[in-house]
Amino acid sequence: MEPSVTPQPPLFQSFFLAGFECSSHRNMARRRLDMIASTRHDLLALEDYSQLAEHGIRTVRDGLRWHLIETTPGQYDWSSLLPMLRAAEAVRTQVMWDLCHYGWPDDLDVFSAAFVDRFARFAAAFARLHVEETGRPPFVCPVNEMSFVAFSGGDMARSSPHANGRGLELKRNLVRASIAATQAVRAVAPGARFACIDPLIHIVPRHRGEEAEVRAHNASQWQAWDMLAGREAPELGGAEDLLDVVGVNYYWNNQWLNHAEPLSVFDAARYRPFRDLLAETAARYAPRALFVAETSIEGAPRPTWLRYVTEETLAAAAAGVPVQGVCLYPVISHYGWDEDRYCANGLFELTPLHGRRQVHRPLAEELARLQGQVSQAMMGGRRAAIG
Repeated sequence: MEPSVTPQPPLFQSFFLAGFECSSHRNMARRRLDMIASTRHDLLALEDYSQLAEHGIRTVRDGLRWHLIETTPGQYDWSSLLPMLRAAEAVRTQVMWDLCHYGWPDDLDVFSAAFVDRFARFAAAFARLHVEETGRPPFVCPVNEMSFVAFSGGDMARSSPHANGRGLELKRNLVRASIAATQAVRAVAPGARFACIDPLIHIVPRHRGEEAEVRAHNASQWQAWDMLAGREAPELGGAEDLLDVVGVNYYWNNQWLNHAEPLSVFDAARYRPFRDLLAETAARYAPRALFVAETSIEGAPRPTWLRYVTEETLAAAAAGVPVQGVCLYPVISHYGWDEDRYCANGLFELTPLHGRRQVHRPLAEELARLQGQVSQAMMGGRRAAIG
C-alpha cells in the first residue's frame, strides 16, 4: 500500500470568503472614489466582520487606502486602517489586504520608477505595522487586477491614470511594483503570503476574420501572471517564487462574443464551463493554490450565480484542481463608480438598520445550502486522501 499524502493546511479559515469593495481610483470624471467610506465599512468594520462570521465566513478581502495613508511622501498615517485591522483581530477574522486597489496618491506618476520605489516602501511599512499589531506576517494582494487596470486606465482612459494606448507600458510598471512590494514585505515579514489576482476571460470570434485578434486577447489574460513569474519579460525581475497564490476573478460577463454581448451559460457551443477555465489556469501555474477572488451578479440571479460558480469550483476541485475558496465580491451592495445607480450584488445591502447590514435572504439561504455541499465534498476528499 502506497503511503498517503499529507494534505496541505487550507489557505483560508473558511471556504467562502467575502470581499469589501475598496476601490480608491479616480473615475471617468476624475473624481476620487473611496468605496470603503461610501459603504460605511470604515465605520462598521467590527459589525461587518461579526455579521459575516454569523454566516460562516471567517476570511475576507479588504483594502488599504494608500491615498489617505501617505499624503506626504514617506510619512504614514494609519488612522484609516487601524480600526479595521483591530476589528478583524477582535473577531478573529482572517484578512487578505489589497495594498493597491486601483488607487494611489495624486503626486505619483504610475508609469514612473518613483511609483515602484514608493510602493515598495509603503508595502514594507504596512508589513511592519501588521506584525506589530498581530504578531503575524500579513496575507496581501500587492496590486489588484493589473490586467484590468492596464486595460481600463492604460488603454481606454476610463479610470486612473486615464491614458490611451499605454496599457502594456502600465502593466509592465505595475508588475515591477508588485515584484518590489513582494520582496519588501518578505524582507520585513518572512512567511507572508501573496495573491496575484486578475480576471479569467473567454472571448469568442464572430467570424473567422477575428480569430487572430481574439487569440491575442484571450492570451493576454495570462500576461501579468507570466511576467510576475519571470516567464515573460524577464527584464522586469520576475521569478517563479514571486507568484504565490493565483486569484481569479469571474463574473457573469467574463465570457463574451468579440465586440458584442456576453455569452450565456446555456450557450453550450460557445460558453466554456468555469471548471475548464480553472483547470487550464491550474495546469499553467501548477502546483500553486488557486481561489476565486471575486464573483457576483446583480439582482435576483444572485443565488443562482453563486450556485453555478460554487458547483463548478467543486467539480474542478474533485478533478484535482487545487482551488481553495470562493469569494463573494462585493459582499455589500453599493453605488456604481461612475453613476448613482444602486448595484444590488451583495450578501448585505448597503443601508444598515440599527447598526447591522440588512441581509439579502435568498443569497444567504443559498450560501448556507452550498456550505453544506462544500462540507460534504471536503469530507469526501479527506476520506480519499486517508484511503
